[in-house]
Amino acid sequence: MNYEVDLSGKVALVTGGSRGLGRAMSLGLAEAGAAVVVASRNLESCEEVAAAIRSKGGRALAVAADAADTASLDRLLDATWKEFSRLDILINNAGTNCGFKGLDKISVEEMDRVYQVNLRGPWYLASRAAPRMAENGG
Repeated sequence: MNYEVDLSGKVALVTGGSRGLGRAMSLGLAEAGAAVVVASRNLESCEEVAAAIRSKGGRALAVAADAADTASLDRLLDATWKEFSRLDILINNAGTNCGFKGLDKISVEEMDRVYQVNLRGPWYLASRAAPRMAENGG
């Protein structure tokens, strides 16, 4: 099936947007016409994806952000607003795991990181983005 979506005039933010599925989503959103904020901890890899989007005539912003750090997520939203003055689509794609090891081998610090990146970070970002998104019907 071929689905055509027009996201012209929309702004999408993708955490974990520089590799794997996040990269594919960033590029796909841009192909559909959205301006894309590509976010991950590695600014260089974000810049590569943003450059690929721009090379095809799209609009993109690369931002280094750690999904486990609320101050970093606040800066991410501020950068998005400064560049595009809106946010319509939020994809909380960033994630981490403890690797393949027994429960008794996982440290408290590793489990805290999984919780912070996979649960607390997405909740925090969505809870802070939602009021701003609602302003534009996002």
